[in-house]
Amino acid sequence: MMSLSVRRTLVAIAVLGTGLAVAGVSVAASADQEEQPRPVRASVVGSAEFVLPYHQDKDVRSFTFDARAAPYSRPLPGIPGGLPTDARGTVKVSHYSAERDITYTSKGRVDCLVTGVRTATLTAVITEVSPGGPPNVGKRVGFSVYDGGAGTGKGRSTDRVGFSWNGVNLLPKGTTPPEEAPVGTCMAPAPYAPVTKGGYVVAHAELPSPPPSPKGSTEPAGPAPK
Repeated sequence: MMSLSVRRTLVAIAVLGTGLAVAGVSVAASADQEEQPRPVRASVVGSAEFVLPYHQDKDVRSFTFDARAAPYSRPLPGIPGGLPTDARGTVKVSHYSAERDITYTSKGRVDCLVTGVRTATLTAVITEVSPGGPPNVGKRVGFSVYDGGAGTGKGRSTDRVGFSWNGVNLLPKGTTPPEEAPVGTCMAPAPYAPVTKGGYVVAHAELPSPPPSPKGSTEPAGPAPK
């Protein structure tokens, strides 16, 4: 006959085994939940100084971005539902001229954003320029960003930026001097300028499908711009 102490030991083992099984199911369920993709909107944030690889001087140049995707939020003529690349936010451009010992700044309103893995292009319409700066109010400018991650571990960023002026967006016209070409939405050159201080974070998200059309309408629905 089995002793009372042996029976108690077997019951304890059975209870322990049941608890481990339940815990295992809970861990597996949590892992499944963590693996499920979460909806996310693309964004580019951060501030950094950079240098021009083709021109060395003592000037200090920096861009500050706070750009976030807002798909289908900007109606256009013939496109009342807006575009998947629609975005909102701000950019700030700062340029310290060592020769003149003055800092020029401009601000812009973001209207377009497209991202890839660690990369982004965005455009903004300039809304404000400091005294003495270029007459760019109302002009669309383009930017590109490469998010290099944590850097080299020696305080050196591996991020890069690009922008649509300084001779990278010209329109040749035969024998006449080329003019700067207009910038369309989300258009920018590759990020060619190395970041020297600060950095950027690119959150990538796929461009979403348009929202369902309202009943009786053939146009995709979209929220009103804010």
